[in-house]
Amino acid sequence: MTTADNDAVEGVVDTVEASLDRVVASAVEAIWDQVPAYAACTAPELRSDVTVHVEAIFRALLTSVRLGRPARREDFPPTETQAGRRVRQGISLADFLHAFRVAQLTLWESLLEVGGENPDSRDAALALVGQVMRVIEVGSSLAAEAYLTAQQHDLAESDRVRRDLLEDLLAARDISAGPKQALLRVVGLEADTRLVVLSATPVLTPAGGSAQQTLQDVVATLRRLAPQGFAVARQDEVVGVAPAQTGGAAAFTQTLGHLLPELRRQGLSVGISTDHAGLGKIPEAYAEACAAREGLGNEAGVIALPLLSSLDYLFLRHGDTARRLIRPDISRFVTEDLANGSNLVGTFLEYVASDLNARTTAQRLHVHPNTAYYRLERIAERTGRDLRRFADVLEILVAVRLLGGRRGRTHGL
Repeated sequence: MTTADNDAVEGVVDTVEASLDRVVASAVEAIWDQVPAYAACTAPELRSDVTVHVEAIFRALLTSVRLGRPARREDFPPTETQAGRRVRQGISLADFLHAFRVAQLTLWESLLEVGGENPDSRDAALALVGQVMRVIEVGSSLAAEAYLTAQQHDLAESDRVRRDLLEDLLAARDISAGPKQALLRVVGLEADTRLVVLSATPVLTPAGGSAQQTLQDVVATLRRLAPQGFAVARQDEVVGVAPAQTGGAAAFTQTLGHLLPELRRQGLSVGISTDHAGLGKIPEAYAEACAAREGLGNEAGVIALPLLSSLDYLFLRHGDTARRLIRPDISRFVTEDLANGSNLVGTFLEYVASDLNARTTAQRLHVHPNTAYYRLERIAERTGRDLRRFADVLEILVAVRLLGGRRGRTHGL
């Protein structure tokens, strides 16, 4: 490059540098106009942060041009800090890089504007296109790396805060002001919020996967599908805490309907507590969720206590003593029929659901009434009980519930 060319380039750089505040402001306006995520962000400090970052990038380009060398990674000292701030401000990586390119284009347009009608200045500005492209290449690469590093750090810190918060809540410790209290507000949990607790453990580990990865997948699923609350992988289980929905069991069922396909696919044993009033009740709710999950044994499924009756819960909490108290003839009938396809047990359960009405039972089973009567007579013969007496029916029902398998069952759904 001749001395005249160098002088022309210096003139362009001097002119842009003299109006750098205006050029930076134009670039920031362009970002807000062209990258909707920036305009939609509510972080009050975002605009001043972007202004600082844009100015630093522009100075990096002007410095590399003035010194006649390519842009270097060390020319962008604020990028790492600014990337971390964008993560916390909710700006995605794609939007972050889009804004970076918009700013560079604005600077390039300013360089061309300085060139104007003067042939030497215009040629000098055009000669800088390579410099601009290298700044974009180096700066974009560094920005992406810094963003991903900051995102990983932010996720790790967020997980740590969540784990610490859960341990404090389970221990009924006071949550003072700070990150934990802020997290509670973000996830919709106040001191008196009605809430439910979920406990899930993997029963089936996917081929090629690990139990720990399954737990992380469950946490990700719950965070994606549950709009409020938080979930934490804790040792060999996932624990979730979420505000109880208005609308009662119907609304709860609808929410579970979105979660269940994923939970089933991940081979989980899941227990969900009844709703409790306030953060101080989380230890009690957690104990309920664990008891519900343990009721599944080592089988996959979901037991949601809000969808169970009190009688269902009593069956869930039975012990070996309760099974030993079942009369031998009833125990033998239930065990044998379950092993042979549950034809009579299924008929009996429909009979109970039909308020002990045999004709309604036949309708529900889509069989002839005589078939229903025959099956009920067989049950009475084999158990020695009168199916017209509530006490006898209840005794058989208890045996069915206590001895019946829970394989693949989702309670209440």
